[in-house]
Amino acid sequence: MIFKRKIEAELEKWRIAAKRKPLLLMGARQVGKTTLLKYFGTKFFQRTAYFNFDENPDLCQFFRQTKNVKDIISNLSLVQGFDIDNTNTLIVFDEIQECKEALNSLKYFYENKPQLYIVGAGSLLGVTLGQGTSFPVGKVQFIDMYPLTYEEYLINEDPVLYDVYLSIFDKNKIEAIPEIFLNKFWNVFRMYFISGGMPEAVNELLETKNIQSTIAVLQNILRSYKLDFSKHLNIKDVIKIQYIWDSIPSQLARENRKFLYRVIRTGARAREYESALLWLEQAGMILKVNRITKPNFPLSAYVDLTAFKIYVFDIGILRSMANLEPNILMEKSMLFTEFKGAMAENYIAQSLVANNIKNIAYWTSSGKAEVDFLIQYQNNIIPVEVKSDLNVRSKSLSYYSKKYNPELMIRFSVRNLQKNGNLINIPLFLSDKLIEIIDMSL
Repeated sequence: MIFKRKIEAELEKWRIAAKRKPLLLMGARQVGKTTLLKYFGTKFFQRTAYFNFDENPDLCQFFRQTKNVKDIISNLSLVQGFDIDNTNTLIVFDEIQECKEALNSLKYFYENKPQLYIVGAGSLLGVTLGQGTSFPVGKVQFIDMYPLTYEEYLINEDPVLYDVYLSIFDKNKIEAIPEIFLNKFWNVFRMYFISGGMPEAVNELLETKNIQSTIAVLQNILRSYKLDFSKHLNIKDVIKIQYIWDSIPSQLARENRKFLYRVIRTGARAREYESALLWLEQAGMILKVNRITKPNFPLSAYVDLTAFKIYVFDIGILRSMANLEPNILMEKSMLFTEFKGAMAENYIAQSLVANNIKNIAYWTSSGKAEVDFLIQYQNNIIPVEVKSDLNVRSKSLSYYSKKYNPELMIRFSVRNLQKNGNLINIPLFLSDKLIEIIDMSL
């Protein structure tokens, strides 16, 4: 199944840009990068020249032998069986991190063949760049790709209901969603929590409606991730990364979610595991949210690097890691009562990042209060609270409001859409519309 993805609009902007640079599409393994690029090539180009440096490492010799772009293009054309030196062809360098010379060559393509459409992609590209690999700074454009969001899942699962979803703000007002639609949105949301946004799992659930086979797909993805650790790292690093990865459900099960090294294993210290944690972050497999103690602008200036939370990049993967049975999620009253609300909080974290809200943190105040997220949007610092049941009272948000008097506050919960003064309650399934809601409210 080819899924409709919002990222297609970003690829289209890149395609028609007057001053176009080679593109690097980044994201965790199996989020759909290769499928998307092949579909994009079919849709907008006469041909797609696809080169995978992991499947065919011999391709790298063309980039090692010379930096002359004409010679590289000539050799790649011979491999492909047709001339790729034209604007009717999309050139895809997949798993480009496996050939550092190909990654560096993007600089020369930009300088000598700017008319060509070249995309590099790689699941461990962030790790490669983080290791100080020679890189064409300022010569490429980046686009990040994530698992399907709830909104993208809804587009593909129920196009008619998706039209209703789009019409919620037609009046440019924040008002309650009619119950008949509200219940339908929640039903789809529970199914999304079972599969998460990994394309293979979503495809399995939508095509077969079989929850058990969807669980099996996610378990296989988890197993492939662990094999990836072994493939790309030495044994000492593999063990450390595995310890961190396996500890995440326990970390999130804690009431305040703060990441503690001692949860990884007895006696673990930061200096032993920092590089392993960084690897997971650069591989796109975890989302790291730092603490701040002073919610001033910009947030990055007030980060406490010693305290942070770790979330998994996909809610379906987290559910599988935690061995949380899908039948729990099928009961409306139990949707978020298990796992202490960690699922809801993780979902909001991944939704914020996927919707390009990346400057996020969380706030604490000397043990008196803690706000789940703070986001920096334009010139505003907006507190965001996540509630996983019908009880939405929040001492922390009230404390924050009295102390800092924010212009706007956001609460995600299982309740209907509502605005009360400067506080907006947003049903969890509507998180992908957060920026639109904020724009209507400021």
